[in-house]
Amino acid sequence: MSDMQQVWVERIRAAADTGTQLRIRGGGSKDFYGQHTEGAVFDTREHRGVISYEPTELVITVRAGTPLVELEAVLAERGQMLGFEPPHFGPDATVGGCVAAGLSGPRRAAAGAVRDFVLGVTLIDGRGDVLRFGGEVMKNVAGYDVSRLMVGSLGTLGVLLDVSLKVLPVPVAEATLRFEADEVRALKQFNAWGAQPLPITASCWSAGAMCVRLSGAAAAVEAAARQLGGDRLEDAAATAHWAGMREQRNGFFGGNAPLWRVSVPSVAAPLGLDGAQLIEWGGAQRWLRSEADVRRIRDRAAALGGHATLFRGKDAATAVFHPLAPALKTIHSRLKASFDPAGIFNPGRLYDGL
Repeated sequence: MSDMQQVWVERIRAAADTGTQLRIRGGGSKDFYGQHTEGAVFDTREHRGVISYEPTELVITVRAGTPLVELEAVLAERGQMLGFEPPHFGPDATVGGCVAAGLSGPRRAAAGAVRDFVLGVTLIDGRGDVLRFGGEVMKNVAGYDVSRLMVGSLGTLGVLLDVSLKVLPVPVAEATLRFEADEVRALKQFNAWGAQPLPITASCWSAGAMCVRLSGAAAAVEAAARQLGGDRLEDAAATAHWAGMREQRNGFFGGNAPLWRVSVPSVAAPLGLDGAQLIEWGGAQRWLRSEADVRRIRDRAAALGGHATLFRGKDAATAVFHPLAPALKTIHSRLKASFDPAGIFNPGRLYDGL
């Protein structure tokens, strides 16, 4: 155990003994996400750096405080990338924050989510014990994969030390196509294309226009582009468009109205709610800028087989995450009690009482 880890272990044990709440924080780029944050700041940024990297095995292990831009630069040198295209939302984003937030970018529908790329983690739990789960190969778990519980937990279960991630090669070729379409046609087209063997790695629709990104071998990309038609974006414009989607810099994401993230089956009908909308992931993720009643939004999401998260623009009276069913709430409570029995890590960041 390094000196830094020992200091952290002692601090956590002292906090557990005194009931002192700790606010686990990396670069702070996602402080807006989730519910209220309380407690003394537990800064993880000093614990940084690449531990091991095997480009031929498509696996890298890094310390959780490592800046996301540094990790991506290391991968880019070897022609590799994080397949889930995590959003940064700021220059100081860390690997630990990326995993804890569990947010994926435009490539998620094609490549998988954050948890699909997490192979293993090392963490300190609420008792001050250092725990290791998973490993550095794809098939490393017999039974439940505890390492993936950390994805999206927002620091409520432990302090991440190290993370092992699967990585992917950067595509040889890409092309982005643009089409004019209303919402109904766009959803129908996304699902029709999704049933075909097309190299689509990103899609979006907003304000009467839809875009799809094709990635892969040059011949496959060109063949698909000819098949689909549409207007082809210049490479620079395409890169800027998808970066804007990933980092929420595109025009849709501006403004002061609450931003809702509605997750539904890709074949779900249009939301039919007041406000501006942007659709991603072939119809499975629908962003909504709306002042509509909270209950109305969540009832509509549930009716379509999904759930709604108040992503930005939260207020004290509105729960950020969709309320849990009783059985799921019981599971969350038991996990919290197992990993953090004193309740010191980011209390209330996910749900009140957790």
